[in-house]
Amino acid sequence: MTDSAKILVFDSGVGGLSILREIQQRVDGCELFYACDNEAFPYGTKDETSLINRVDVVLKKLIAHLQPDVVVVACNTASTVALPHIRSHFSKPVVGVVPAIKPAAANSRSKVIGLLGTPGTVQRQYTQQLIDDFASDCEVIRVGSSALVEMAEQKLRGQTIDSEQLAHIIAPFFEQQSLDAIVLACTHFPLLAEELTACAPRSVSWIDSGEAIARRVHSLIGEGLTDENPAEESILGGSFYTAEEASLQQALQQFNFTSAQLLKI
Repeated sequence: MTDSAKILVFDSGVGGLSILREIQQRVDGCELFYACDNEAFPYGTKDETSLINRVDVVLKKLIAHLQPDVVVVACNTASTVALPHIRSHFSKPVVGVVPAIKPAAANSRSKVIGLLGTPGTVQRQYTQQLIDDFASDCEVIRVGSSALVEMAEQKLRGQTIDSEQLAHIIAPFFEQQSLDAIVLACTHFPLLAEELTACAPRSVSWIDSGEAIARRVHSLIGEGLTDENPAEESILGGSFYTAEEASLQQALQQFNFTSAQLLKI
């Protein structure tokens, strides 16, 4: 591809910014677009048919408008439900996000891991298949939370996070003393990494898919990969599109966007 390959990162809310951040930090030579379908937020509460139809409509609009070279569906819910449909209806390379169960299981010494996602994701058959394929030798403790998605959205709108509520959500993991890793199976959750670490009663590894997705994007566009620890000043912004006006100023500033453009779906 060309030196200015266009990468579209797409989610229902701000969660996909955790994926965009990894691409910003690790992949050189691309033009980034972020699309936030907050008009239909959250995806995690929708039935599968409704979600597939919504993603189809939104991506058709975005692809026609932006003409990206690669599309990143930066949402575990949309990826586990709609990826086969997306890939059969769009000619562009599509990268999905799935729970990082494989690396968590491989790196766990105790073979007791946690799975933290939306209620739908932690119970979905797709997720169970990942466990069967890559973590059959592990005990997997599942916690599903929609409230945590809302908390990540609140954080990027400059609102205060309720640490007691957060501690209550993750408490079931720590009833098992040998648990040593927790999979963040929603792209919203890495945005709360500091808060999750602070609320945890002991140290564990928090594992997400961001770096793996950035490397997959790199392989598709054939551009350079930055150092493992990129300089903060090397991180570039891009173009931010939103389906519904919202208070996103803090998110825009944090990720080096200058403004949000309203895209009617």
